[in-house]
Amino acid sequence: MPLLIFAFFFTSCDQKNEKKDDDSKYKVKDDIKYAKCFDIQHFNDYIKIIVKNPYPDAKETFEYIVSYSENIDLKNVKNIQTPIQKIVVTSTTHIPMLELLGVENRLVGFQNTKYISSEKTRKRIDSGFVRELGKEFALNTEALFELQPDLVIGFSMTKTNKAYNLVEQNGIPVIINGDWLEETPLGRAEWIKFFGVLFNKEKRADSIFNKIESDYLAARAIAKKIENKPTVLSGAIMGNDVWNLPAGESYVAQYLYDANLDYLWKGSKGKGSLKLSYESVFDKGQSAEFWIAPGYFASKQQMLSANKHYADFVAFQNNQIYTPSTKTGATGGVIYFELGPTRPDLVLKDLIKITNPKLLPDYKLTFFEKMK
Repeated sequence: MPLLIFAFFFTSCDQKNEKKDDDSKYKVKDDIKYAKCFDIQHFNDYIKIIVKNPYPDAKETFEYIVSYSENIDLKNVKNIQTPIQKIVVTSTTHIPMLELLGVENRLVGFQNTKYISSEKTRKRIDSGFVRELGKEFALNTEALFELQPDLVIGFSMTKTNKAYNLVEQNGIPVIINGDWLEETPLGRAEWIKFFGVLFNKEKRADSIFNKIESDYLAARAIAKKIENKPTVLSGAIMGNDVWNLPAGESYVAQYLYDANLDYLWKGSKGKGSLKLSYESVFDKGQSAEFWIAPGYFASKQQMLSANKHYADFVAFQNNQIYTPSTKTGATGGVIYFELGPTRPDLVLKDLIKITNPKLLPDYKLTFFEKMK
């Protein structure tokens, strides 16, 4: 499982604050075009970040005030001082955003640093500037307290997280980040604007996202030139004889649609994964031209060792299996899982290059490789 370490408050205006929180005279909603899980609102003296979907099936929103002043006092809303000088993040997907904004030197701690693949941040880890803060979901709060960061960007699977509660009780603010719950590639990438607010680099964040968006839409337009859509299979058996593959309304399936491919499960419902039997997948996908992302397998031999029947698929026989699992950082972190959510334009170009290489003659694959 990649280290996307999946990964508060209702507002009322303090009587001492003369600006009413619901007064549109003082509030402008940012142009968040794709992301559904957060909003940014500007006021005269502060910016409000609203995380609308902080964990799966959340029925509450979390609100945070970002300002230069300690005197902003809105009841039940956390005040985050900006710009952040020392930050702890808990997902590898945040590393590229920090680097693109030029603030990677503000990162002082990370949970399970071996998953980080970026060469730039790995050098900082090896030099002792980024401290290891635990393995998987076990956050080392004692080590975190020694760092005394200005902010922790966390994630949560449920409403309550004891580790984050303890961090906040010790005076360190925590923002729960819901970027991993976005349902579109550009929606996830747009979270760079969230980090732009924290580091007072909103214009730079907007500029970076606008370029990513432009390149993504341009690649999508190129893909529309395809007349005969190649058929695509995905996923693999990942345990208990259950084949996991992207549901038809999922984030991953969106890439396949935008690459103008015939994803064989495009009509299925759901925004996560489908869990199917081998037989049902074989009946529909045996003749698929391409097999994109076969689970976490990195070679055809690994696949055959797990299940010899994989060899019965046409894509296996024709050597048309492509995986992101073989491109890793120095300590094994998969580059796709780290950089892909921030650079959906490159993911989309990879898919187009794999399935219709003549459309992008000069492009070289960033994340995927043909499986050997």
